Amino acid sequence: MRDLFRFLFRIRNSLLFLLLLGLSFAFLYNGNAHHRARAISGSNAIAGTFFTWRKSVTEYANLKEVNERLAAENADWRNRHVSAYAPVEDIFVRINDSIHRQQYTCLPAKVVNSTWHKPRNFITLDKGAANGVRTGMGVIGPDGIVGVVSDVSPHFASVISVLHPDVKNSVRLRRTGHFGLLYWDTNDPATASVVDIAKHARVAVGDTVETRGGDGAFPAGIPVGVVESVSQPPGSIYHAIVIRLTEDLTRSGFVYVVDDLQRAERDTLQRTQAAP
Repeated sequence: MRDLFRFLFRIRNSLLFLLLLGLSFAFLYNGNAHHRARAISGSNAIAGTFFTWRKSVTEYANLKEVNERLAAENADWRNRHVSAYAPVEDIFVRINDSIHRQQYTCLPAKVVNSTWHKPRNFITLDKGAANGVRTGMGVIGPDGIVGVVSDVSPHFASVISVLHPDVKNSVRLRRTGHFGLLYWDTNDPATASVVDIAKHARVAVGDTVETRGGDGAFPAGIPVGVVESVSQPPGSIYHAIVIRLTEDLTRSGFVYVVDDLQRAERDTLQRTQAAP
C-alpha cells in the first residue's frame, strides 16, 4: 500500500492534468450544443466499431455450427434432387405427369483425416455404423465424387479415395453416353484417367465426365471431371483419356455419404443370377 501511495505521489502532476482535462471536456460538452453533438456522433461511431468487431468475432466462433447446418441443408437438398429418385411408371398409370420413388439418400459427414500424396489414399469420416454408414457406400463432395466406404466402426468410417489405384468407378461421357472406368494412375491429386472407352467414341477436350450409376455407390449424373487430354495409343482399341477432377481432394470439409435404398434388392437378385 505504501508503494502505491508513493507511486501516486510521483505521478500527481499527470493525474492532476488528466483530471483537469476531463473537467474541461465535461464543461465543453455540457455548455456547447455543437460540441455535444460532435461528441455523441464520435461516441456512436466508436461504439458501432466495437459492436462490429464483436459481431465479427461471434460470427467466426459460430462458423462450425453454421457449416454443420449448411451441410445438413445440402444433404436435404440432395435427398430431394431428381437424381435421387427412380421412375415408378410400372406401378402407377401416368397421366400428363411424372412419378418417382426415392432411390438415394445422403448423410452429411465431416472429413477428420485424409491423405492425397501417397500411392494409396484414404479418408476418415466422423460418421459410422451408429449413423447408418455401411461398407460400399459412395461418398460425394460439393463438386464431385470422393470415394467409397471401405471400413466402418461405430462412430467413424474409412473411405477409399478416388486417388487410389485399386478403385475403378463406372463413369460416362455426358455428351455421348459412352462409358468406361475412372482409374487413378497419374500420381496427381488433381487428375485421373478414364479407361476402356473405345476409339470409335468421339471424345473432345472439355467434355464432362460423370458417374454412370447403377453400381450401388453413386447416383447417375454426379460430376467427376473434365477431359483435359485425349490420345490414341498405337496397338490399343481404347482412348487414353486424362481428366481434371472437379472435386478438390486435397482439402477437408463436409462430404455426403450416399445410401442406395434399392441396393440390397439388386445385390440379392444378382447373387441369385450368379449362382449355378
